[in-house]
Amino acid sequence: MASDVVQEIETLLGRQAVEELDLEALELAVRQHVLQLAGAAVEQRLNADTSDERGSRTCCRCGQPARFAGRRTKQVESVLGPLRLERAYYHCATCGHGYCPRDQHLGIENTSLSPALTRMTGTVGALVSFQEGSELLTELAGVAVDAKQVERTAEALGKGIAEDERVHTEPLDSISLPQTLYLGMDGTGIPLRAEELLGRTGKQPDGSAKTGEVKLCTIWSAESRDEEGIPVRDEGSVTYSAALESASALDTAAESSPFAQRVWREATRRRFCQAPRRVVLGDGAVWIWNIADDQFQDATQIVDRFHAKQHLSDLGKALYGPTAPRAAQWAERRKEELDTGKFRALLTAIRRQVSRSEEARRCLHYFQTNRERMRYLEFHAQGLCTSTGVVEAGCKVAIGTRLKRAGMHWTVHGANAIIALRCSKLSGRFQDFWERRTA
Repeated sequence: MASDVVQEIETLLGRQAVEELDLEALELAVRQHVLQLAGAAVEQRLNADTSDERGSRTCCRCGQPARFAGRRTKQVESVLGPLRLERAYYHCATCGHGYCPRDQHLGIENTSLSPALTRMTGTVGALVSFQEGSELLTELAGVAVDAKQVERTAEALGKGIAEDERVHTEPLDSISLPQTLYLGMDGTGIPLRAEELLGRTGKQPDGSAKTGEVKLCTIWSAESRDEEGIPVRDEGSVTYSAALESASALDTAAESSPFAQRVWREATRRRFCQAPRRVVLGDGAVWIWNIADDQFQDATQIVDRFHAKQHLSDLGKALYGPTAPRAAQWAERRKEELDTGKFRALLTAIRRQVSRSEEARRCLHYFQTNRERMRYLEFHAQGLCTSTGVVEAGCKVAIGTRLKRAGMHWTVHGANAIIALRCSKLSGRFQDFWERRTA
């Protein structure tokens, strides 16, 4: 093959002077010819091996005998280009199905893409739109996979990852356990197709919904500190698990909600309950604390400090007007009281406004309900994170940048597949899934 490659390059170069060469065109042409040569060699080698003929009969998956019916051809798209493969074919008269034993061994069963190309396709499908993924495969790998094939392949991989995630919750013993682990939960909306929104309530004036809410669980550590001693997320410590699924369940239900089960699986994988210190962070939503109370009773619960301050800013605007200087002044005094632990003064100031503002009544309830979760002075003294910035970033990185782009409208099935694929990639778990898949 080496001599063939050299000959091809000499043919492409011809007698041109180097100064006259178009190096880019030469690179692409050489790559194409080399891949074609390699593909032809692989195809020839595979087709010369007929060891997949297991005699005149073999056992079908239904348990009955399947009869050898000759060799069948299948065209497989690969990173080397198209491969025309011949395989032994067996047919079962009992169940009416036929199959080629070699397809499973080569990883091409029920697909027209080779394993390497399947992996490439899944990668681009997790990162960019299906059309962009198709274009990237052509531009970077020199293989043509249309957008629909990218979609089908990425979603099939994502579905497999979602199923694998429910089964494999083994703790990651290879990762050292930090002093403190943080678990954050949040929700973010993604656009769904009209048929998926039937019966859903939402924030539209008529009570309808335009989006479905993805629930995200994020776990990380923050042993590092910045110049001011504030905890900073440790590089490579963040993992994600998310889906369009409910976080609520009836009190009489035998099982916890689908998302609560997801949170528990992720916590098991990350050995969250074994960490010396455990912290659950959230924006104050009731469903977050319900899950935390049920699953992590001894964990410290903290409301994100920036969400708390946003409530104060919103109340100031509601009381005095969006642009009134007094609105900002009032909110800043309340924020200072929050930061310095003067919670009684904070509640008193809000309570004075209840008679004139429904927003003040809701704000008072929010701060009273979460009082123990807002002991920021104490939390800072303990060196704990009081911000859900990692979770907020996760909503954008894991969900938003891929599923909330202009013109996108998802099915629940398709969205959950891509979410599973993307979370697996971002959490560094795709390789483990791939090895189990091809074992």
